[in-house]
Amino acid sequence: MTFTQFNFKDYINVALKEIGFEEATEVQKKLIPIVLSGRDLVGESKTGSGKTHTFLLPIFQQLDETLDQVQAVITAPSRELATQIYQAARQIAQFSDVEIRISNFVGGTDKARQMDKLRTTQPHIVIGTPGRLYHLVKSGSLAIHKATCLVVDEADMTLDFGFLNEVDKIAASLPKDLQFMVFSATIPQSLQPFLKKYLSNPVIEQIKTKTVISDTIENWLISTKGRNKNAQILEMTKILQPYLAMIFVNTKTRADELHNYLSENGLRVAKIHGDIPPRERKRVMNQIKHLDFDYIVATDLAARGIDIEGVSHVINDAIPRDLSFFIHRVGRTGRNGLSGIAITLYQPSDDTDIRELEKLGIRFFPMEIKNGEFQATYERDRRSNREKTQKKLDIEMIGLLKKKKKKVKPAYKKKIGWKIEEKRKRERRAENRSRARNERKGKRQSF
Repeated sequence: MTFTQFNFKDYINVALKEIGFEEATEVQKKLIPIVLSGRDLVGESKTGSGKTHTFLLPIFQQLDETLDQVQAVITAPSRELATQIYQAARQIAQFSDVEIRISNFVGGTDKARQMDKLRTTQPHIVIGTPGRLYHLVKSGSLAIHKATCLVVDEADMTLDFGFLNEVDKIAASLPKDLQFMVFSATIPQSLQPFLKKYLSNPVIEQIKTKTVISDTIENWLISTKGRNKNAQILEMTKILQPYLAMIFVNTKTRADELHNYLSENGLRVAKIHGDIPPRERKRVMNQIKHLDFDYIVATDLAARGIDIEGVSHVINDAIPRDLSFFIHRVGRTGRNGLSGIAITLYQPSDDTDIRELEKLGIRFFPMEIKNGEFQATYERDRRSNREKTQKKLDIEMIGLLKKKKKKVKPAYKKKIGWKIEEKRKRERRAENRSRARNERKGKRQSF
């Protein structure tokens, strides 16, 4: 199904063409018609499935660009995610002949300046983190009382981060007859009271996928038993030669420790976690975009809140406490049809968690580092206790893994680079066209 079949406004179609969107994803096929119909919606699908444009495109389609008031409110649980939605919205808006005002309100930015600007101009579309949005609404600066739709993006993450109370208060400030949309990778039971309170006879759609992660990702398991984990990770870095690798850790303290260790050993490594100041995090993200680093040590905030291009490898320093985050971590690689490798370090006590992940259809290949390369090894010790119905590791696959060299060939670096460069060229062309249009508008207004 192509996007032209939705009969969007002309400028929306131009925007889609500029970013190379032709065929709708499974989520977009099923949910965009529901959103366009005006129904309340609960959409559940995995990360990277195209949820952002699933709600943004209908919002622009239904937007009255000549109406001088807030018409749509979108909440996101992290600054980075809110900013990504904002950038996606701006990319669409720039092709409209009529100015569409879009504002991004997140913590760590100049609140006084935002309040001062809102005194004279209200945006058409508001995007932001729950805390900052609620503060602006409570102060009377942001007038959302006439909005026609509210989107709560990544609802489960919003709940986990403790922001649901602020979203509740924002929702209470909106008209009762508005369209309410909730998008999430999972819908936990503890979210149900909130959904029942605000959604009116919603359409509930769970978009199931054949596999929970892309089939272009190869999952390796490496035991840490009797090993120094820092030294083990450093040894991996000497073999991997990544385009860009993300190393996920479970705590901020561990992120600081591992980042310092790798930096002291001469690696170009960045660090992202919740205690990094906004200005510093923005600087680091810009450096990442310009490939100033080979490795990024991150907590799970980055797995759900940041979309980083060109990740060829993911390393799990440990299995996350919440297994759903394993999917989000690994999903940072293997995108756009490119291959990716996810390496998970484990210890014997992780056996139960590994079993649970295997039940989701994730297939692990036990590996070890030997003679300066990754090699297939025997199944971990728990094989003898596994249920008889559990599928055994394919003997032929082990043979193939042993035959092929595990010193990763750098050809994929070119492929990832080409993909990213193509995208950036499209973005630059779009910016140049937008600048030219604005200049033409300025000249017409001067006459």
